Amino acid sequence: MANVPKQPVTDDSIVVRQLSHYQFSWVAGEPGRPGAYTLQLVLDQGAWEEVLTLDPDDADNLQELLSSAGTVFYDVRRRTLMFGTTPVGRG
Repeated sequence: MANVPKQPVTDDSIVVRQLSHYQFSWVAGEPGRPGAYTLQLVLDQGAWEEVLTLDPDDADNLQELLSSAGTVFYDVRRRTLMFGTTPVGRG
């Protein structure tokens, strides 16, 4: 008997989603305190959204990775961005 997924499949049961759009923002801190960068991820054409708080170095690195990657996935449970895919044997 084949593995049958638990039913019903819901938005919350989908673990890995494809990044559709993203937006960086900067949020001002309290007076005299530094601000924070945020990255809003729009996943599966708006089926799910996630907002990450970043330090300036991470924001810079992620901007570079996101602007050059053809496909990006996001693991919702592990809060992990995965850039591109490589077919087996083509590493």
